Amino acid sequence: MGVVQEKFVEEFCDAWGDGTDESRPDVEKILSMMSPDAEWQLWVPGGPTIRGRDALRAEIHRQMRFATNNKCNVVNVLSNDHMVMQERSDQAIIRGKPCPHQMVAIYELDGNGLIKRWREYLDMMDLLKKQGGDLNDAAYGG
Repeated sequence: MGVVQEKFVEEFCDAWGDGTDESRPDVEKILSMMSPDAEWQLWVPGGPTIRGRDALRAEIHRQMRFATNNKCNVVNVLSNDHMVMQERSDQAIIRGKPCPHQMVAIYELDGNGLIKRWREYLDMMDLLKKQGGDLNDAAYGG
């Protein structure tokens, strides 16, 4: 159950980059895989929720100013017809510093198979320490 959905979300994750210096998020592909009124909660608990394609586009471009070498690495996945949950071991360079991080991402899909809600559960204190910031840092909307 959910194999098609898992592959769809894996393709979505691949659109963020392959971890090399040259790769960048494919913003238009990412947005095309999300419903027009999609929501992305940047981190749980307490992170900001970005709603709608225009706001999502702006957020992705904002993050591209300081984060490079993105690569989503799926460790485990669980899914059904309307949800995909991934345990991941991601990598990125944020403000010039390597910031590997562990997370769980949950994607809820609409009737057309597009992402309508996306939440990321991660230890922001750990990630912010790696990049030399704190929770008041604007890097993730704080």
